[in-house]
Amino acid sequence: MAERLALPLLLPNPPPVKTPLSNHTHFTQQNPTSQPNSPAPSTPVFQDLLLRHNSKSQQPIDPQVRTRNRLGRSRDVNRGKRWTHNNLSAQGQQVLNSLIEPSFDSNQLDVVLSKLFEQYQENPDVKADFLAAEVVGIVKALGFYKKSNLALGVFNWVRARNDCGLVLNSSVVAIIISMLGKEGRVSVAANLFNGLHKEGFSLDVYAYTSLITAYAGSGRYREAMVVFKKMEEEGCKPTLITYNVVLNVYGKMGMPWSKVMALFDGMKSDGIAPDAYTYNTLISSCRRGSLHEEAASVFDEMKLAGFTPDNVTYNALLDVYGKSRRPKEAMEVLKEMELNGFAPSTVTYNSLISAYARDGLLQEAMDLKTQMEGKGIKPDVFTYTTLLSGFAKAGKDESAMAVFEEMRTSGCKPNICTFNALIKMHGNRGKFTEMMKIFDEIKACNGAPDIVTWNTLLAVFGQNGMDVEVSGVFKEMKRAGFVPERDTFNTLISAYSRCGAFDQAMAIYKRMLEAGVTPDLSTYNAVLAALARGGLWKQSEKILAEMRDGRCKPNELTYCSLLHVYANGKQVDRMHALAEEIYSGIIEPHAVLLKTLVLVNSKCDLLADTERAFLELRKKGFPPDITTLNAMLSIYGRRQMVSKTNEILNFMNECGYTPSLTTYNSLMYMYSRSEKFEESEQILREVQAKGIKPDIISYNTVIYAYCRNGRMKEASRIFSEMGDSGLVPDVITYNTFVASYAADSLFEEAIDVVQFMIKHGCKPNQNTYNSIVDGYCKLNQRDEAKTFIDNLQKLDPHISKDEEIRLSERVVEKWS
Repeated sequence: MAERLALPLLLPNPPPVKTPLSNHTHFTQQNPTSQPNSPAPSTPVFQDLLLRHNSKSQQPIDPQVRTRNRLGRSRDVNRGKRWTHNNLSAQGQQVLNSLIEPSFDSNQLDVVLSKLFEQYQENPDVKADFLAAEVVGIVKALGFYKKSNLALGVFNWVRARNDCGLVLNSSVVAIIISMLGKEGRVSVAANLFNGLHKEGFSLDVYAYTSLITAYAGSGRYREAMVVFKKMEEEGCKPTLITYNVVLNVYGKMGMPWSKVMALFDGMKSDGIAPDAYTYNTLISSCRRGSLHEEAASVFDEMKLAGFTPDNVTYNALLDVYGKSRRPKEAMEVLKEMELNGFAPSTVTYNSLISAYARDGLLQEAMDLKTQMEGKGIKPDVFTYTTLLSGFAKAGKDESAMAVFEEMRTSGCKPNICTFNALIKMHGNRGKFTEMMKIFDEIKACNGAPDIVTWNTLLAVFGQNGMDVEVSGVFKEMKRAGFVPERDTFNTLISAYSRCGAFDQAMAIYKRMLEAGVTPDLSTYNAVLAALARGGLWKQSEKILAEMRDGRCKPNELTYCSLLHVYANGKQVDRMHALAEEIYSGIIEPHAVLLKTLVLVNSKCDLLADTERAFLELRKKGFPPDITTLNAMLSIYGRRQMVSKTNEILNFMNECGYTPSLTTYNSLMYMYSRSEKFEESEQILREVQAKGIKPDIISYNTVIYAYCRNGRMKEASRIFSEMGDSGLVPDVITYNTFVASYAADSLFEEAIDVVQFMIKHGCKPNQNTYNSIVDGYCKLNQRDEAKTFIDNLQKLDPHISKDEEIRLSERVVEKWS
């Protein structure tokens, strides 16, 4: 795999996107996962989901239009009042009154506006700039009254006049573009801007800034950056507002912190002093990369510059600490905030609750909810959704659903984030029926799936190794009108790598670069996770070196992937060295890192190391999640340590954890190797009774339990049931039967199984033929073994000569 690694190292910068001043083709027309005109088939699960999704009419979705929180509040003095504009003349006010009349017809536009311009024609003393001010005032007023189409009509009417150059100025252009941008009509705004640019109209910094803001407000960050670059190329100097908008775009794009600071330093070099909004924007930019140290540094600089932090500042800093898994520091910010007279809000508490929930400190998160209620602050949909997600991630489904019920009882309506959290919870448990019910409920609540919904479905199917479903969801997502964003690409990289489709994961990464999307911390972590599954530790170390070289600051998830790649690459010494850095505090021992240490040590069957990591997790006060507990169950179960296994099960039961399929598979494995092997099938039935779909590991484990004990009839029954459930037997399934028959000297039956597996498209491996050869050697039937090898070409026409030689040498070795 290393030779075929389709990963450009070092990771290149993305190619420049096409300027919005030229024709722009969206990525929506491309499909990174399949050949043209060859739609990937959907499995029944997704077919049913899509049929029901498409059967009900929905409002058309504009993927570019979304609601975004703004830093600070509107300073419009007319907010909530009737529009007043002191600069409008009596004639101008009369024209405006005519335009805002409910009965006004746009066909009357020429008649009404002509009256204003007749005054200019009849009275030469009326200056053109006075008339220009009239147009600006009228257009601005129409924007206030939410009549953007009419405002655009006024602008175009003036634009069509021969004397438009005397009347129209860049200010009115900025107002129109800003107005359209706020309504999500960014393409209309861009077309207007481009048309004026081609006509040679003089566009100033305010017009450029308005278009940049419009693109940024609609999430079209790459296009915003292209406009900014074009503006600089034309010698138009940015203002403070321009820099603030672009800094915000940098943060949303996940630009490396070095580039954010370079822009900030360039701003100061241009003689533009930052304001409080600038500092708040910089702190907010630290969220995506979990840059808590950088955020604290900006916070200190802000105070040294003489600015007093406000609610926005403190909430942004709280959020950075929350996303950086540093709840203690977040609590310190809350104390300082209250000490300086700023009352915490729902946003404040939501950030705090998120900080604790991320590390599985759910009791502390619930205590914070109680605290906010005690202060008269009512939990909102984000409070409940954060708690729901926290319990679901920990594997406490009953508690998660209890939060959901409390939310509904309190009169708080779930939003799309809530439904997305429920979809993820049911999907991760393999409960696709429940997942699709939630999907339908979105529409029942007059909603529509958003980009996160689709990304969640991609992640769920990737988690379950359903690559066909992943491709199907991605196609349907594009069909619904959504343009893939960075999070979509990151999710696809992760999903395909989980499905074992490493090349496809790297193809998605390349496609992401071609689409002009800048890799961020999540991208690096997704690529590292893909490398980890292949055990490609050398490439992973190169990625880490690149990140440390200034591209992106590694976080705890980066080191988690590094632990996984060492485990999968059988680099136990490197894994131990990294573990010691975590235990010693050189790398901060986050909860997620200690949980990963439990997982990788269990995977490597290192009992003492697994128990040490688990003990360290408990010492630090971090509660284990379902994945951690499953790892403990797995290593104890493999070693037949029944009492220890029962301790873990009792702990799970007492603390309200919901067993997952992995939990049951570990128990099946333990019993399959014991005298109580029949318990394996009983656990399989318990899984089915709970509505969880068994996977191939479940069936293979029960088949092994019966084959190992010579109960071939029962094993065949489970094999048939496995096929009826839609699962395709793999080489492990067949090898279990072959090994059992060969061990009982039933060579004819063993060879029949080999013929059956080849016929059904499953390629035998070395273990398949080793079982038969070893069975003959065990009975001292050397000649029969040699005859089997000589006739192997007839049985398996695709077998290589090297494999025949290997088997012959194995016979000689066994015989000697």
